[in-house]
Amino acid sequence: MEIKEELFKPILITKGRNTGNPHSVMLLAVNFNGKIYFSRHRPDGDWFKNAIANPQVKIKYKDRVFSGHAKLITDEEFSKKISELKYPGEKRAKEKRVTIEITLDSA
Repeated sequence: MEIKEELFKPILITKGRNTGNPHSVMLLAVNFNGKIYFSRHRPDGDWFKNAIANPQVKIKYKDRVFSGHAKLITDEEFSKKISELKYPGEKRAKEKRVTIEITLDSA
């Protein structure tokens, strides 16, 4: 993996679950133990629903595009750990969040 930062703001590109068209959104991501994590307060965002419906995703960062595979994290304690890394020292780090994990494809 060529992404070194623990916290970074890439563009997540998902495939629209209804249209099949690319859907891009810039999000704060956590790079932890060789995987990329995105989270949100509720599972109602288009990017979140798209990644669950079609796990083949792309991450655009620093003029590079990485392909990967998304999966839902069901371990609430692990999601809490990701929130603490994402929002260090902030109150919202304690809020319950939904999290997806991206495993990047080998280059």
